[in-house]
Amino acid sequence: MNQMQAQRLRAAADTLEDQPMRLQQLFRLHGRGGPGALLVVLTVPCLLPLPGAGTLMSMGLAALAWMIWRYFPRLVMPRRVGRLQLSAPMARRALHTLAWLYEQAARVMRARLRWWVQPGHRVWLAPLVAAMALVIFLPIPFGNVVPAVALLLIGLGLVFEDGLALLAGAALGFLLVITLAVLAVSGAQWLPQVWAAWQA
Repeated sequence: MNQMQAQRLRAAADTLEDQPMRLQQLFRLHGRGGPGALLVVLTVPCLLPLPGAGTLMSMGLAALAWMIWRYFPRLVMPRRVGRLQLSAPMARRALHTLAWLYEQAARVMRARLRWWVQPGHRVWLAPLVAAMALVIFLPIPFGNVVPAVALLLIGLGLVFEDGLALLAGAALGFLLVITLAVLAVSGAQWLPQVWAAWQA
């Protein structure tokens, strides 16, 4: 991803009329940016202070996880996800954010550890994306941030063929899943005691 791609996204934002933009259009603006751009496109709105963005994108991410699993090792844009629309203000903000993100990421990311970004080595991607989509969907205060950052690192790692970024995102995602599982088990153990104390 280079400076020209960032400029392309900014130009698209500047010329965008007051019409909604489909995710398919947003994805096509990346040209040959790679399959990781799809994850970036679906994840960035989850980090923006936009009402309903997390819920909408979580459904898109869930659909993407299913498509990754079904068509592994390819990564494609599901038709239903592609039809989802962003309002004109949301699309402008997303385009400018993506452009800025690629410019910043290009400073630290580079092609390395390419073995990890090969399509056949991403069998873990579908269940992880599904888990992150579920966390984003749940009404947890600031619950979008950690899973979105994990998916963003994975997406950028695929775009820049940076295996280190990919591994960092995967590690963050798996750590989040383990943490939530531990909290859920602990809560289930304490709930009967709390209920009994409340009834006493």
